Amino acid sequence: MTMKAIKTNMAPAAIGPYSQAVEVNGMVYLSGQLPIDPQTGKMPEGIKAQTQQALENVRAILAEAGLTMKNVVKTTVMLADIEDFGGMNEVYATFFDEPFPARSAFAVKNVPKGALLELECIAAK
Repeated sequence: MTMKAIKTNMAPAAIGPYSQAVEVNGMVYLSGQLPIDPQTGKMPEGIKAQTQQALENVRAILAEAGLTMKNVVKTTVMLADIEDFGGMNEVYATFFDEPFPARSAFAVKNVPKGALLELECIAAK
């Protein structure tokens, strides 16, 4: 098995011992993306703006791997508050076309850095 790290300055840098994404056997696994603007280091306010930013970060990492959102086969959305599901889902729907990727979405006790959500995905080449 050969694992290749994917890294771009167009998404927030990893804040620990992990890669933004790795490619293995034609699959690209993205680490959880917080809604941090890579240019300012800040998070926008509200679930819709945070969902938008997290998905823009996902899009940037996928682009670095030569992929688009159409390559995404599975996403996982971790919400600080399940009551934000509707707002997240509204923005999320604008990033994907049918056939939609499989998805899990659930509430967690806390999201790093006080974010309202963290989003990760798996994409296929």
